[in-house]
Amino acid sequence: MLPDEDLKIIKKELGREPTLVEQGFFLNLWSEHCSYRSSAPLLKTFTTTGENVIIGLGDDAAVVKFEDGYVLAIGMESHNHPSYVDPYNGAATGVGGIVRDIISMGARPIALMDALYFGPLDTPKNLFLFEQIIKGIAGYGNCIGVPVVRGETFFDRKYSGNPLVNVVAVGLCREEDIVTSCSQKAGNKLILAGSSTGKDGLGGAFFASRDLSESAEAEDRPSVQVGDPYTEKLLIEMTLEAMEKGYVKSCKDLGAAGLGGASSELAAKGGLGAHIIADAVPQREPNMNAYEILLAESQERMLYEVAPENVDAVLALAEKYDLNGAEVGYLTDEPGYTVEFRGEIVADLPIGFLTGGAPACEKLSTAPAPRMEEEGQKLELLGDLEAAFLKVLSSYNIASKEWIYRQYDHEVQLRTVVKPGEDSGVLRITSKKGIALSCGCQPRVALLDPYSGGKTSIIENAMNLAVKGAEGLAIVNCLNFGNPERPEIYWQLKNSILGLGDGARELSIPVVGGNVSLYNESDEFKTAIPPTPSIGMIGKIGLEIPLPSSFFAKSEDTIILVGETIPEMGGSEYYARFGAENLGRVPQVPKNAPEIIKAVIEAVQSGKLSSAHDLSLGGIGSGLARMCKNACAKVDLSEIGEMQADEILFSEAPARALLATSEPDAVQEILKDVPHIIIGKVGGNALEIKGRDFEISLSQKEILEAYGSLTRFMME
Repeated sequence: MLPDEDLKIIKKELGREPTLVEQGFFLNLWSEHCSYRSSAPLLKTFTTTGENVIIGLGDDAAVVKFEDGYVLAIGMESHNHPSYVDPYNGAATGVGGIVRDIISMGARPIALMDALYFGPLDTPKNLFLFEQIIKGIAGYGNCIGVPVVRGETFFDRKYSGNPLVNVVAVGLCREEDIVTSCSQKAGNKLILAGSSTGKDGLGGAFFASRDLSESAEAEDRPSVQVGDPYTEKLLIEMTLEAMEKGYVKSCKDLGAAGLGGASSELAAKGGLGAHIIADAVPQREPNMNAYEILLAESQERMLYEVAPENVDAVLALAEKYDLNGAEVGYLTDEPGYTVEFRGEIVADLPIGFLTGGAPACEKLSTAPAPRMEEEGQKLELLGDLEAAFLKVLSSYNIASKEWIYRQYDHEVQLRTVVKPGEDSGVLRITSKKGIALSCGCQPRVALLDPYSGGKTSIIENAMNLAVKGAEGLAIVNCLNFGNPERPEIYWQLKNSILGLGDGARELSIPVVGGNVSLYNESDEFKTAIPPTPSIGMIGKIGLEIPLPSSFFAKSEDTIILVGETIPEMGGSEYYARFGAENLGRVPQVPKNAPEIIKAVIEAVQSGKLSSAHDLSLGGIGSGLARMCKNACAKVDLSEIGEMQADEILFSEAPARALLATSEPDAVQEILKDVPHIIIGKVGGNALEIKGRDFEISLSQKEILEAYGSLTRFMME
């Protein structure tokens, strides 16, 4: 049901009561999911342009220049609420939707990343959600032949009842082949192609813009789309062939708000109107009404603008690929949006009012009570440091995600240079150049300090690219938060966005697209999710020199720690593992973070590194242990500074990395203007760490057993 205030505005504009179909349009197109009514003023603070940005915000996906005439399309979407109600189909259709966004730009999808957030796996429900969401992503991505090359999986009890499924897709095409969702000419026809239209996903945009209730699984299941990856694969090939032949003037994926949303937005973007004939839509179920036909979010459907003389050719292509195809309307000079059903006009709306008239919601922004007393407190140093070390390393947030990514086909299309399990995925684009990809964020930091959490997300992903020698090219985001009508939640949203924007500007990487997912709260658990400003980042990388491994690769290499370790533990995995989530000051991004990232990139590009690894969750201790896949190391951390052993080992101060090289003098010359220190040598079958007042020795077997905790749990 439309909010009373919205209904008043609509009635005043129309001068009459809206029809049922018209109310459905406004309910969905003016929802938070489609109109960003709570977040739009904040999103304007992002820097979205740059020398490489061809298409930024406002289209189905962004497009950025690569080189040699190639461009990359990139987008990021969430499918959070559907993935709680029906985890397999919710996750699968999240993949399908973002892939179609890439196709609609004229690009062939070449890579996927998934950023996933779950409640702990100690309840049957959370375990079920985890397993089914992974299967949904794998089942869909594998079938359509798009590799999942990178991801993040994070566990926290506050995600119980509302898991997050964020998916990034990247596509490739020539610059001259770009297609947009901007309508071109009145009189051109609108062709709907792909699957038939059913009642699945009905009202999905509105559903995605409200809290989940205890009975969500039963009552909201009709709001979840059902995917068919085999139809999607055919639709990919049909769409790209139609574009290659020059038949498609503009194109839009049918996602939120279905045909009604796609057709009205496509027409309005070009300053045109549209007339839709609902009866012409191929229908899956008998006796569907206009409301259902126009607003259902059935998957695997695309809308094309086609010149009248090419309609038959496009419909023939649909038949060739065994897909439904139908002429469902046309573009008009008049700026109106009309829908005809069974010979009657059931909707007649000013198109600009429908697609751009959602009134912004004024929100209060109230910071929570200060944490000054808690910030000054520390966790007492634990007696058994080796046991604490293994407990942190075995955390599912830090442990190997091999059980997840080995279910994905990450080598299809034969572009994959670096497979999942390292800091970044890497794909080959030309013989000499490729892209590196990273995604995710640090929700616990964002919960304690949203601004720092947002900024740290940028730095962390940029460093993941840097340790492969890649320079950031573009950022997309999924801003996942609770109910923005609560002042403290809106404060989280506002400050996270400001942190993201400042971090991106400092690194000169534009934010080119994204998605806002709000109302991520559950009646069942009486809590909002932690603020989760998840991002996807791509960077350009040279492939003419060998890329350093994320693991120790060469015995007797010198190990260099880059960046500054500070004794601030707020939001750390170490504090979380020992029940101190609310203690400690959150580490701040250092002012010289851009210089550190630039120096690491230069060191990698010199070809003098055999290993390089970003430091994030679990700090130096976990970073060293994770590098001990093939060989271990002997390390002395005595010169880092005067702080407790646990602060040295587990501080998660951003903008740090571990580098291993057989040419330390040359690498140190590159790093001369940023903080760095030699801390040890690669070699042996044990990780030996010495500090001023502590010593740890862990065998490779102990490390691998702790690091394999998640895979072992899922295999039992």
